[in-house]
Amino acid sequence: MTSRTLFMAGGGTGGHVFPLVAVARALRDLLPEIECIFVGTDRGIEGRVVPEAGFRLELMATLPFRGGGLRGASMGMLSVAQSLPRSRALLRLHKPLAVFSVGGYAAVPIALAARLSGIPVALMEPNATPGLANRLVGPAAKRVYTAFEETGRYFPAGVQLRCGVALRSGFLPSPYDWTGQAQPLRVLVLGGSQGARSLNLNVAPALSQIKRPLTIVHQVGKGNLVALLQRYAELKRPCASVIEFINDMPRAIAAADLVISRAGASAIAEICAVGRPSILVPLPASGDHQLHNARAIERAGAAVCLTSAEATVEALVAKINELAQDPERLGRMAQSARAWGRPHAAERVAQDLLVLAGLVKDPGSLSPEPGVPAAVADVVVATPLPGKDA
Repeated sequence: MTSRTLFMAGGGTGGHVFPLVAVARALRDLLPEIECIFVGTDRGIEGRVVPEAGFRLELMATLPFRGGGLRGASMGMLSVAQSLPRSRALLRLHKPLAVFSVGGYAAVPIALAARLSGIPVALMEPNATPGLANRLVGPAAKRVYTAFEETGRYFPAGVQLRCGVALRSGFLPSPYDWTGQAQPLRVLVLGGSQGARSLNLNVAPALSQIKRPLTIVHQVGKGNLVALLQRYAELKRPCASVIEFINDMPRAIAAADLVISRAGASAIAEICAVGRPSILVPLPASGDHQLHNARAIERAGAAVCLTSAEATVEALVAKINELAQDPERLGRMAQSARAWGRPHAAERVAQDLLVLAGLVKDPGSLSPEPGVPAAVADVVVATPLPGKDA
């Protein structure tokens, strides 16, 4: 029987794992007989998320490149080399028709081994500036899926397809109707699992100083619930709903008039897919990829960027007041967010992957979800896939 297997490579954080799962589900919807096998490590959340989503997970003993200085980077690169035999064994065993990677240290050995074996490799680069893993694998890729226009300069033009970040289902455009006339401003604060504490500590007192009526939903991240509940009580904000983790994120974003968030690629993609104005406070990190993301969305007119150093209580109060006094500006920002958003990115990537794997010749013959534009075929013609030996 001809293989109908694809490898989904990457892991570590939700920003890597959730787009992989979204594309795998879209692939299965388009071609139910396809098998998506995930390749990750036992160090990340894929060990929990992937089996819960109903997919098989193969593990690699790969170490991170960043966070340990020169020694850590050297150990990471050594672990990639040591993982190549295991990678090639997995490729021989499962015979995937293509490897789809979202980057991260877990994806590098399997992507390199696939290239050496003549198996097509596709990357998703969700950030404005690529991470080290995707820069290493980029030259081997026959397709690179991007979200930001700024990413284009890092990869050959002929292999790029700008389709956005693959999202979970439910993130769809929603009308923006805040006029500021006797309406409380509904603020959603997304303090994620990484770097939530500093954002939480400044946003809560800032919101307490806003004089106009507010309703607040604040996702505080794991381990921060009790402290933030006490903080809002001290600040006398009884209208604040403090939640450790929001399960229905599409609904929460759609119910907001203004979102305050870190600037991870997935968070931005979710906010823009629904179409909401935002204040983005990038998490300081090696490479400053969140800062580049936030600046790009600010240039698109969909958000205001405040660096972590700039996002003092006083600065947040001033910026929230400034936006709250200009409903028309917020409406324009929401419109710009919708224009940037790509709610059907997972389906578009899945369609193109099936072409890359040789399972489908005409993406138009597939039956995507209602409302998904059948525009991938045109893009593929405009930027043809390189030949097998390219």
